[in-house]
Amino acid sequence: MVFIVHTPTGIAKQSACQRKERHRMSETTTPEIDVEELDATHERGILVDVREPDEYVAGHVPGAVLIPMGQLANRMGEIDKTSPVFVICASGNRSSAMTDLLRGAGFDAVSVAGGTRAWARSGRPLKGGLA
Repeated sequence: MVFIVHTPTGIAKQSACQRKERHRMSETTTPEIDVEELDATHERGILVDVREPDEYVAGHVPGAVLIPMGQLANRMGEIDKTSPVFVICASGNRSSAMTDLLRGAGFDAVSVAGGTRAWARSGRPLKGGLA
């Protein structure tokens, strides 16, 4: 069996044995918040949307700043390290990997569980376009 694993440096394929070993070595988990908590707190920090531009334009959480996953490592300087960082994608997979990357660089970052889809399913508004 092969697993696809999202890592701060990209996507890797791992066998079941490699995955078990990695899990034993890592006792930490990516911190997450749900959309209710995001709605109540995201104005106190920065909301970074790590999806691709076409996904963002189609609909994003109001106030989200677009920094695609593939650009985040090179654009960390655009994010205030003194503010909480809320990382969102479509469903929570990319945001989880990018939250780990940001936390490794010293940011107070959390991933939004369920992503933009969960935000929309909760009845909260999405904004279209680039702004």
